[in-house]
Amino acid sequence: MVKPIIFGVILLSAVGFFIFSINRFLSYLKIAKPENRFNEIGKRLKNVFVFAFMQTKLLRDKFAGILHLCIYWGFVVLLLVVVESIIEGFAPHFSFAFLGSPVYSIITVTQDFFGALVFVTVLFSLFRRYVGTPKRLQVEASSKADATFILIMIMLVMVTMFGQNIERIALGHSEGYRPISDFLYKLFKPEGSSAMYEAFWWGHIAVVLGFMNYLPYSKHFHVLSSVPNTFFSNFDIEPKGVLKTINFEDESITQWGAKDIKDLTWKEVFDGYTCTECGRCTSVCPANTTGKLLNPKMIVTKIRKRTHDLGPVVTAGVTESPVLEQPLVPDYITPQELWACTTCMACVQECPVLIDHVTSIVDMRRNLVMMESQFPDELNTVFRNLENNESPWAFGANERNDWIDELSDELDKEGKPNSLKKLSSMGTADNLDVVFWSGCMGAFDKRYRNATKSFAQIMNEAGVKYGVLGSEEKCTGDPARRLGNEYLFSMFAQQNAETLKQYNVKKVVTACPHCMHSLKNEYSQFGVELEVKHHTEYIAELMEQGKIKPKNEIKEKVTFHDSCYLGRYNDIYDAPRKTLDNIPGLNIVEMEKNRDRGMCCGAGGGRMFMEEHEGKRVNIERTEQALSTGATTIAAACPFCMTMMTDGIKEKGKTEEVKIKDISEIVLESLK
Repeated sequence: MVKPIIFGVILLSAVGFFIFSINRFLSYLKIAKPENRFNEIGKRLKNVFVFAFMQTKLLRDKFAGILHLCIYWGFVVLLLVVVESIIEGFAPHFSFAFLGSPVYSIITVTQDFFGALVFVTVLFSLFRRYVGTPKRLQVEASSKADATFILIMIMLVMVTMFGQNIERIALGHSEGYRPISDFLYKLFKPEGSSAMYEAFWWGHIAVVLGFMNYLPYSKHFHVLSSVPNTFFSNFDIEPKGVLKTINFEDESITQWGAKDIKDLTWKEVFDGYTCTECGRCTSVCPANTTGKLLNPKMIVTKIRKRTHDLGPVVTAGVTESPVLEQPLVPDYITPQELWACTTCMACVQECPVLIDHVTSIVDMRRNLVMMESQFPDELNTVFRNLENNESPWAFGANERNDWIDELSDELDKEGKPNSLKKLSSMGTADNLDVVFWSGCMGAFDKRYRNATKSFAQIMNEAGVKYGVLGSEEKCTGDPARRLGNEYLFSMFAQQNAETLKQYNVKKVVTACPHCMHSLKNEYSQFGVELEVKHHTEYIAELMEQGKIKPKNEIKEKVTFHDSCYLGRYNDIYDAPRKTLDNIPGLNIVEMEKNRDRGMCCGAGGGRMFMEEHEGKRVNIERTEQALSTGATTIAAACPFCMTMMTDGIKEKGKTEEVKIKDISEIVLESLK
C-alpha cells in the first residue's frame, strides 16, 4: 500500500500545482477587456477540428508540418499510455487488456508505432534546432533552451514508455502485440527486473507530471492553449479583417485604442500565450522581409511578456510599482514597429493557431493616433485632407465628377450610348442593376481614372444600367481606420451609410478592394447591408452570361498581382484569373508568390501615404518578383497596387519594356 499512498500524494500535489498555475493564468486574462466569443458554437468546433486537430495551417509548409503532426498525434494517441500508467499507480499491474486481445493489440501496436515515430521526429527536430536551422526558427538563447528542454522531455516520455514495455516483456507480463518493443527487447536482451520496471514507471510518471507543470511557464503553453484559441478565434465566424468599432458617444470610455494590456481584449492577450514562436508569420511579413523592425511574432510575444510582468502586480492589488509605469506601448512595443505594418494579413494567414496580429497592431495604432497624437509626419496631411476634402488628397468633392464628364465626352465622340446615371438625378437606385463606387483613387488619380472609365465602358458594352454617386460619394474611411484614426472612419461610414440608405442602394460594384472590404464587411456596423462585388467578379459574371465577349487577340505575357484586400481579406482569387483566361492571345504566368501566398505591394494599412525609411521598399521587392516571370504586362486589380507597381517599374527602369494595366483595361482592349 506504500506505492499508492506515495503516488497519490505526488499526483494530487502535481494536479494541485497545475490548477494553481492555470488559475493564475486566468486571473491575468481578467486584466484585459471582456469579449463574447461563445457565438456560433458549431463553426468554432469545426475550426478546432480543421486547424487544431488536423493542423491544416501547419501543413502549408509540408516538411515542418508533417514533423509537427507526427509529434502532435503521437501525443494524442499516447495519452492512453499515460492514463494506464496513472491507474497502475493505484492498482499494480493494471492494463486495458480487459478490453480483449484484439482490441488491446490494436492499442499496443498503435502506441508502439507512434512512440517510435515521435522519438525519431524529436531527434530530427533537435538536430534541426542546432544544424541548418531555418531563419524563422533562429531565436534568442532563452527560447532555444526552452524548446530544447521541451523536446528532451518529450523524448524521455518515449524512452520511459519503451523501458516499461521492454521490462514487461522480459518479466513475462506483457499483453497485446508490441512489435517495436519486442524488437528492442531482442536487441538489448535485459534479464528482467521488477526494480528496473518500477524505475521506468516512476521515471515516466515524473516526466509526464513535470512536463504538465512546466508548460504554463513555457512558450510551449500552446500545447494546452492552441485548442481553445482556435475555438475562440473568429475565423469563419466574422468576415476576415473586420475591426471592432468604438462608441464615441459613450462618455464612460476614457481610453481609445490599446496602450497597455487592460486595453486589449482577453482574446488578444490569450493569443500571446498561444504563440508557438514558429516564426511562420514573420517569414511572410513584407515589412520584416524587406528589413523593417516589425516582427509579427515579437508583437505577440511582447504582449505575453508584458502580461507576465504586469499580471502579478495587478492581481496582488499593488498600486505603486515601476512595472505600472512601463506600458505595452512604447516600453515593450515601439511605434516604429507598429507603423511598419501594411495590414496585409499574411501573418494571420500563416498562423497555425489562428492568432490575429493585425487587430492588435491597429488597436495600438488607435492609441497612438487618438490618445497620444503620435504618428508619422506624413499623416498630418492625410488626416487634414480627409477632414477637409473627404479624401486623402487635396481635391474638392466636385472633382469626383470629372471622370464621369470625361467618359460622357468620350462616348459621345464614339457615338455610343451611355447607360450611366447619377443617383442625384434619379432619387433612387431601385431601377438600376448596380451602383458603381469609384473610390477616391478611381475618381482623382489620373492614371487609375482610365481604369475607372474602362470598367464603366465595359458595363456600357454589356448593357448594364448603373448609377454613380459622383460628388456625394466620400472616402469609405479605410485608410483612416487602418491608420488608427477610428473617429474619422466612423464619421465617413455614418455619412456614407446615410447616403446609401437615402437612395436605397442594395448592390454595389467597385474596382477598389479596400472600398469593397469596408462597404461589404464593415459598413454593416453602421446599419447598412450591401451586396458588394469587386469589378473583376462582375466582369467574370458578364462574360459567363455572354453579355461581353472579348474577341481581339492580345499577344502579351501577363502576370497577375494579387491584392491583399481582394485575396486574403475576401478570398477572391479565381475571378481575376478567369477574366484573363477568357481574353484570346494572353500568355498568363504566375509569380512564385501568388494567391494566398502572394506578397503585399506595400500600400495597405495606410502605408500608401508614408515613406519607407528602413530597409528595402516593399513595392520594389514585389516588382522584382513580377519581373522575374519575364512578363511584359503586370495585371492589377487594385488602384493602390497599380500605383505601387508602377512606381516599382519606374525605379527598375523598365517602363518601356513592362506595362502595368488594370484588368478592366485589358478586357476593354480586347472588346474594342
